[in-house]
Amino acid sequence: MELIADILLVAGALGAGFYCFVLARRLKRFNDLEKGVGGAVAVLSAQVDDLNKSLMAAQKVSDGSSVVLNDLTGRAESVAQRLELMMASMHDIPEARTRQAAPSLAAEEQDALAAAYQAESDQDEAAAAPEEEQKPASGLMFVRHNRNSTRVA
Repeated sequence: MELIADILLVAGALGAGFYCFVLARRLKRFNDLEKGVGGAVAVLSAQVDDLNKSLMAAQKVSDGSSVVLNDLTGRAESVAQRLELMMASMHDIPEARTRQAAPSLAAEEQDALAAAYQAESDQDEAAAAPEEEQKPASGLMFVRHNRNSTRVA
């Protein structure tokens, strides 16, 4: 009886050893860096790094666009205020005078607008001279761009 128990114990130990050997081989294949989960983890880690870099670049671009958008919104608001004032001043002009003096008023308005534009343009150029990047005059709806200056957008 003891001999049979010993034989069964040896057979069980050999079976357990063989099972451990098979599991060790499977674990090696599982953790293989090229074909197994180890490779998948390495690829996913590289993709996460790439996505983080892309996210940082997108955030920088978004911040820059936000600053430009805020600047343009401010300029648009100032132009809207000027247009509102111009529209309000148009209601003060009598209708009969407008019909009679329309051609002369249009010429006078154009001359006055040109003079105001030139004065504001001169002020903006004087203020922008120390800066490296010249921006178009703020508050104007139509801006004449200086063709001699090179601006990189």
